Amino acid sequence: MKISHIQIYFKLALWLCSLVSYFSSASEPAQIKLGMSTALSGPAKQIGEQLSLGSKTYFNKLNKHGGINGALVNLIVADDSYEPKQAVNNTHSFIQTENVLALFGAMGTPTSHAVSSILEKLRTPYLMPFSGAEFLHTNPTINVFNLRASYYDEAKVQIKYLIEEKKHSKIGFLIQADEFGYVVETGLLKSMSAYNLKPIKVARYLRNTHDIGRALKTLKKSGVTAICLVGTYKPLSEFINTAYEEGFKPDYTSISFASSPDLFSNLKYPTDLMVTEVVPNPAQCESYWCKEFLSDMKDANIHRPSRLHFEGYLNAVIFSLAAKNCESPLKAECLMVQLDKTFNQNKEVHELFTYLENNNKHKVYRSLFSLK
Repeated sequence: MKISHIQIYFKLALWLCSLVSYFSSASEPAQIKLGMSTALSGPAKQIGEQLSLGSKTYFNKLNKHGGINGALVNLIVADDSYEPKQAVNNTHSFIQTENVLALFGAMGTPTSHAVSSILEKLRTPYLMPFSGAEFLHTNPTINVFNLRASYYDEAKVQIKYLIEEKKHSKIGFLIQADEFGYVVETGLLKSMSAYNLKPIKVARYLRNTHDIGRALKTLKKSGVTAICLVGTYKPLSEFINTAYEEGFKPDYTSISFASSPDLFSNLKYPTDLMVTEVVPNPAQCESYWCKEFLSDMKDANIHRPSRLHFEGYLNAVIFSLAAKNCESPLKAECLMVQLDKTFNQNKEVHELFTYLENNNKHKVYRSLFSLK
């Protein structure tokens, strides 16, 4: 049976296409894909924007110098508006469409809770989530690596500050009504019980809303002299400002998730507010990575680097330090082992996050508001 000229040309064309495809793919550098679901819109967007920018700043620098063992880091960022349903959609897309190695720097407790069932089933690594939720820290059911202190760690510092330093006993809570609020509230209650105290009043408001009027009225009537705030910067700043205008001036504490720079910048009046933090102020820190961060942010023309930028940056640093100790192509199993080793054995990293003299307990820093 004779082969026609058309068949010959067709086979030749297929061979040429495959050859071009081979050399094209061979010339492209390998990639390490990471998926980041965070808030880039809505009332918490400044948190997600700063975290992702901090991570991108370090990864961009790394990629300019050849990446990780010759592979470039591709951080794919998707907006979830701090809404669990969209976080689930983003996670499905990252895993099924983008084929990411890991989820990285995801923002929020309710969003982390929503994607947990997916992560339990697939064992996809969940790296450096922007959440101190206890279900991510104590006997987690997912393949998670935490960098920041837990919300229980932060709650203990806040209650100690209010009771021992500020001498308050009439303490109330303003709580975001979701998984995030529940987790932090549990830590605050546990910390207060160590002093045989309970909150005078607990008021709540809905996530991604500014509906704090009812909560303000409730807490103002209760006679509290201090309030532990659990939420994001916009509703919390609105609460503090409105309370001041109504002549209600309690002392406050807030969890790190609120983003102290954004919370502080929205306050209009003199207020006694302490925010617990999980990373130091890079402008007041002598650590090697504080100095590197400030230099890299300057090179990237980012003129007001914040703690959120710094946390995102450190997430990228520690990922990269760990990944460099694995063979190419990077595998999740090696990465998770090396992340633990890097955290525990790298002196510059370890001293940022742990008290060496206290059984390696996670550090909790403080920010105090002052109106200039």
